[in-house]
Amino acid sequence: MSGQEFEAVIGLEVHAQLLTDSKIFCGCSTRFGEKPNRHTCPVCLGMPGVLPVLNRRVVEYAVMAASALRCEISSRSIFARKNYFYPDLPKGYQISQYELPLASRGRLEIPDGKGGRKKIGITRIHLEEDAGKLIHGEGPEAGVSYVDFNRTGVPLIEIVSEPDLRTPEEAGEYLRRLAAILVYLEVCDGKMEEGSLRCDANVSIRSVGDSGLGVKTEVKNMNSFRNVERALKREIERQIDLVRAGKRVVQETLLWDPDREVTVPMRSKEEAHDYRYFPEPDLLPLILEESWIGEIAGSIPELPVQKADRYVRELGLPEYDAGVLVAARPVAEFFEACLVLHPDAKKVSNWVMGEILRLSGEGGDADIPMSPKAMVKIIRMVEQGTVSGLMGKKILEESYRSGKDPEKIVEEQGLAQVSDESELVGMIAEVLEANPSEVERYRSGEEKLLQFFVGQVMRKSKGKANPKRLPELLKAHLSER
Repeated sequence: MSGQEFEAVIGLEVHAQLLTDSKIFCGCSTRFGEKPNRHTCPVCLGMPGVLPVLNRRVVEYAVMAASALRCEISSRSIFARKNYFYPDLPKGYQISQYELPLASRGRLEIPDGKGGRKKIGITRIHLEEDAGKLIHGEGPEAGVSYVDFNRTGVPLIEIVSEPDLRTPEEAGEYLRRLAAILVYLEVCDGKMEEGSLRCDANVSIRSVGDSGLGVKTEVKNMNSFRNVERALKREIERQIDLVRAGKRVVQETLLWDPDREVTVPMRSKEEAHDYRYFPEPDLLPLILEESWIGEIAGSIPELPVQKADRYVRELGLPEYDAGVLVAARPVAEFFEACLVLHPDAKKVSNWVMGEILRLSGEGGDADIPMSPKAMVKIIRMVEQGTVSGLMGKKILEESYRSGKDPEKIVEEQGLAQVSDESELVGMIAEVLEANPSEVERYRSGEEKLLQFFVGQVMRKSKGKANPKRLPELLKAHLSER
């Protein structure tokens, strides 16, 4: 948005699948990746004469999420029928909440880019059931679609933000922090690629300084944090180009095409769809006791922002380190377990951020296969000079992948660092003898060649020469005539 002529107004609607074993209104499994239509029954397929029964654990998880997001939780909420036809919606309606949602008026804080925090309002959180999934045929079956009802009836919470976000980067940060909270609570696994966390964005533009709202579009099909930011950036640019060309933005639903990096029209929304909401006649109002809400709120663990603040305040870590370490719960738990065994927070942080995150992937959401005890053994071996820092990283990677004890790896592969002076002197002599011209240049004043000799000795020792002792010995031998 060059020249700051326009600003964006963004609101996100996030659907999070709750981590219950069974669906919201029946006992069918919620397990992902099963054969199509394996986990279905008359209730989730909407057969005549069946009645839904609310899953208590679904409500518990939803209340936990709402409490963590500082929402006002209603003691009385009502389920409603949202009526529309789609092939993967077997009943012809979706059980959701409308006028009286479970929770409302919450907030989530994100960095404001100035060293402070910006509060993003949360309009509402409501419970609903998921629809099924269409599978479109390819090749000889192109034009044919199949319906998988396994996902039908899977419990969701929809978290609707206020239009408080102004940039794609803010939207990405909001979504990452929201996902981290849900994963910390263990109410959602946050896997966008599996559809257990889905995000739709409402976006419009307006002139800077204008308090009104422009015509909004809705962007769907964004299956990663990065794609959310890319899609919003492209859609904002598209709307600005339209306005500058004297054209108008049309209210419509758009799909993000990640391959072409464009938004493409899905359907027009010039007129709001009439879902004909009415109270679900087969479900009583949901009544929650205040004591039960308080009990759930009291069980909430330390959340990412609180944990990061504690790392900065009590451990003296930089804010950046703290933010990286708390982004995924398995990483934070691994870091803290290492810290019990080795109290140098910054040193442990460097190893976790540099090596563990590299090996576990960018997000670090998966369980870490190596033990904190093995990690600390490596740190101590490097501190004591048993192995070099470079060799320590290689040992860590092998231990991470194989599960072997680091000391066993060093013993089996003979990786212990060479600190014995006589052995180092022998290697230095061989290197100096093999590079006479470089020796003369060094003795003539090219002292930067010292690193060349260090590298040659390290190569000869296969990375085992003590890098702290080596430069001192090299200088002594290079100064001899």
